[in-house]
Amino acid sequence: MHSANLTTARLKKNITLLISILIYTVSQAQENSPYSRYGIGELVPNRNVVNRGMGGIAAGYSDYQSINLSNPASLGIINTTIFDLAGEVSRRTLKSNSAPSRYTSTNTFISYLQVGFPIASKKMQQKGNNWGVSFGLRPVTQINYKIEKNERLTGIDSLNTTYEGTGGISQANISTGIKIKKLSLGVSGGYSFGSKDYSTVLELINDSVLYYKSNSAVKTSLSGFFVNVGAQYDIKIKNGSLRLGAYANLQQKLKAKRENLNETFSFDGNGGIVAIDTVDFKSNVRGNISVPASYSGGFTYVSKHWLYGADIDITEWNSYTFFGVKDAVQNTWELRAGGQYYPAKENTPANKYWNFVKYRAGIYYGPDYIKLNESRPNYGVTLGAGFPLTSFQRLRFGEFVTLNTGIEIGARGDKKSQSLRENIARFSFGISMNARWFQKQRYE
Repeated sequence: MHSANLTTARLKKNITLLISILIYTVSQAQENSPYSRYGIGELVPNRNVVNRGMGGIAAGYSDYQSINLSNPASLGIINTTIFDLAGEVSRRTLKSNSAPSRYTSTNTFISYLQVGFPIASKKMQQKGNNWGVSFGLRPVTQINYKIEKNERLTGIDSLNTTYEGTGGISQANISTGIKIKKLSLGVSGGYSFGSKDYSTVLELINDSVLYYKSNSAVKTSLSGFFVNVGAQYDIKIKNGSLRLGAYANLQQKLKAKRENLNETFSFDGNGGIVAIDTVDFKSNVRGNISVPASYSGGFTYVSKHWLYGADIDITEWNSYTFFGVKDAVQNTWELRAGGQYYPAKENTPANKYWNFVKYRAGIYYGPDYIKLNESRPNYGVTLGAGFPLTSFQRLRFGEFVTLNTGIEIGARGDKKSQSLRENIARFSFGISMNARWFQKQRYE
């Protein structure tokens, strides 16, 4: 027992250090993903750390110790107030199939902050039913790139083109799920908000003629409401249970306002931009952004020591438009599969700490939603683990604090792709805890 308490104490110190590193490095992050220029940007993984460790399976997953961000029907299992916070460090390497050059960047950000709690009455609980609610905030997409292109032009000499973009979309959400016997139903809604800013700078280089530099910039702010729905159904089978699940993210119509600028400029002594002449400027241009619907279905099988399952996701990206204009995107599907192993038995001694760790693994595969010259595969392998930070004495009273970790090694494109390949390594970690953990026991 003493060794178990010592291990959890060390892990608590380690997570405090990890959170400090995360807060410090958020302002230091520099990610450069050229494909975030298209569509709504680079899609941020939208599962919680537990699901991501198992390849991202979520349709049929429910857990009273964490909040399923994808299927709101899973909230019907919540029986205590849960705080769920996670962050991510990702390392991205861009490779060219036609040259040995490569570029590596690192990005760190908060993945989500979610709170869930039960609202079922005692009468409802006595009938074997339950009702839960959650709310929170999380990023959906990121736009962050800066690309330089150098080429020779006949009669001028050289042309340097710089493409740069920033922005992304975040969501504030509130969700609810109700469980009636074997059936769970849920709905999630909220507000999407963000920006998409990009520019193209042209610099003509000549030894004898001075050309003005040009800048074409578009700044867009966007916002709108969203609605997601989900369902789960439990089936008791021999030595375990099977849970079927499905959810849908309904199509969004985001309201947008943008500003278009075309100008000539020069750099000052500090590298700042000094405008010379404004060729064209339009402000307060209003329009709509159509974000497509997506559908997911899957299952999980749960026994005393094992959990495994699979999902299929489908998104209709061909319906995406930005101010009425289509982009270089395509309809996608994605297969996900994974599982979890929990070694502990009813008679496992408390000092066998590693038997109480939950071990996870998974895979995913499908085409990338960005399509330029050709379709590129998007695939990866995931590993994860859930480390209990609560003493086993407090666990018996239904209290928990868990450190969930995950590692994802993935890629977009392969050696046959004509465009750039991206290798991605993501390390994610999150803390899940219930409200009882904050209550001091009168008797130990």
